[in-house]
Order: sequence, then C-alpha cells, then structure tokens
Amino acid sequence: MTSRIGRSGSAPRFDHVTFLRLNSEVFAWSYNDMPGISPDIISHRVSVNPTVRPVRQKRRAYDLKHYEAMRAEVDKLSSIGFIKEVDYPTWLANVVMVRKPKKGWRMCVDCTNLNQACMKDRCPP
Repeated sequence: MTSRIGRSGSAPRFDHVTFLRLNSEVFAWSYNDMPGISPDIISHRVSVNPTVRPVRQKRRAYDLKHYEAMRAEVDKLSSIGFIKEVDYPTWLANVVMVRKPKKGWRMCVDCTNLNQACMKDRCPP
C-alpha cells in the first residue's frame, strides 16, 4: 500500500501523524537506539584536499536577539547529541542567522571556504 503525504488536506495528515506517534518505538531517535550498528555507517566524513590550508573565519559580532536564538538552537542540538563541542577545530566557520518566513530565526553555517577545499566526488559511495 502506498500512502501519499502532501498537501491533500488535514485529515489524511492527521492520520499519518497519529500513526507515527503510536509507533514511535520502532524509530531510532539517536545512535543509542541502534545497538550493534557500527558508527561508521552513520558518521559523515568530509574529504578535504590536504594541500589546502585550513581557514578560520574571524568571529562575527551578533546582536542580542540573534545570540539568544543561536544559544537556544545550540543547546537543543547538543542536548540530543546532534552536535558536540570541540576545543581545537581545524576549520572554523561562522553561523549566519536567517529569518524564517513566519517567525523566528534559522541558524545556518557559512561553509564557503570549506566547500572550496573539498574534493569533488561525482560518484560518492
């Protein structure tokens, strides 16, 4: 059976959301929920050209409303284990705060320098 999730109305979406919530125990919400699976499967590695010198962007100054939004997002992502603090980063990129269409802020990372140094792989594994 195929179920299409989209803009088909609120009732079908409610049924899908209800179904997902009732069966939430079958989903992996963190690495700890997947015993026996190697971290290599869920780890991401960036192939950087070793001849390129690492770039550490100068720290940007933010106003209080941006800083509070960044702090809230960092706290949320670190509490669920999605990000972790590093003491000595090889590459350092600033975040860019972008206003969301309705309200609030979206935190993005400016990886311009890193993207230029990455080796291009047309057929990743």
